[in-house]
Amino acid sequence: AVAERMKLWSFLAFAVVMTGFIYPIEGYWKWGGGYLNEAGFLDFAGSGVVHMTGAVAALAGVILLGARKGKYASDGAVNPIPGANLPLATLGTFLLWFGWFGFNGGSVLSADPALTSLVLVTTSMAAAAGGLAAGLVSWTQGKPDVTMALNGILAGLVGVTASADSVTIQGAVIIGAIAGVIVYFSVIIVDKKIDDPVGAVSVHLVCGIWGTIAAALFGGHNLVVQLIGIGAIGAYTVIFT
Repeated sequence: AVAERMKLWSFLAFAVVMTGFIYPIEGYWKWGGGYLNEAGFLDFAGSGVVHMTGAVAALAGVILLGARKGKYASDGAVNPIPGANLPLATLGTFLLWFGWFGFNGGSVLSADPALTSLVLVTTSMAAAAGGLAAGLVSWTQGKPDVTMALNGILAGLVGVTASADSVTIQGAVIIGAIAGVIVYFSVIIVDKKIDDPVGAVSVHLVCGIWGTIAAALFGGHNLVVQLIGIGAIGAYTVIFT
């Protein structure tokens, strides 16, 4: 999210804060037996604890740093700065899709064949649904947009991460498809005011929130607890960032 306008040393210093003081504490809240876990907060592999955390930090960083030179005209009009290499962007997305099998599948924390298989299938189906949904929505607005389809894949992955172990395969498809639609419109809205080169805020924050809520809607869990978790994660992360 802060690409092209943050010094490497500054970024490394922030990475120490993120990995040393922000993420581990929030991880403890859920996975270390902390208060969110005791309250019944559901987040299997981190739609909120991982993705939303990183994206809230990204959003705070973007607001503090401001936009890249030339992104916005003096009258506020948005000047698109397209990606330089779509084949590499696509390859990177597919590598993330593949890596998510380790990310979500490994979060089972055992070799349980039935549960691990379910997680792998729900993860992949949500990704496929998200990519298709975002690509089709972009097509209705003119022509199919590769970058939107790629963000749709990631949106589906982020969306299902909170409930990949408990949602049905059909539910995963619905979660992923909705995430794909959400991310398309979110990227357009966010880009009007915030310079986020890769759509990190839309993919990881907006769809992270959706995934955390979807865990309640599709898994029969307490929605109020999920919303409390979203608020706590967001507030803690933005303050420390």
